[in-house]
Amino acid sequence: MSRVLLVEDEELNRVLVRAIISRAEPPAVRGLDLLEAGSLADARGALAAERVDVVLLDVNLPDGNGLELAAELAEAPARPTVIALTASVLPHERAAAMAAGCDAFLDKPYAAADLVTILATHLG
Repeated sequence: MSRVLLVEDEELNRVLVRAIISRAEPPAVRGLDLLEAGSLADARGALAAERVDVVLLDVNLPDGNGLELAAELAEAPARPTVIALTASVLPHERAAAMAAGCDAFLDKPYAAADLVTILATHLG
């Protein structure tokens, strides 16, 4: 079973992701183990305690920029896939996310099908 860490400070967004995953058609997405963190500090703690396959990473968090965590993970030996989730859609922001070590970028608001597709792609 794949494990995904959702790093998102907005509870409503976490609820939405849980709902999308629970209704997803691909078994690899519907059956994944979803961990959640509401801040960079919580995400670092979760990553220290658990191995994850994918990190869904909000860029704007209350205790910093999610791209800091993406850069840290880019150096990790057992590096998870990092998918940036952000309402910032300017080309230079997308480039910054990719330069920080993100593997993919999903614009908020995103369609449920887009989230499922990107997860299915990166979960194999």
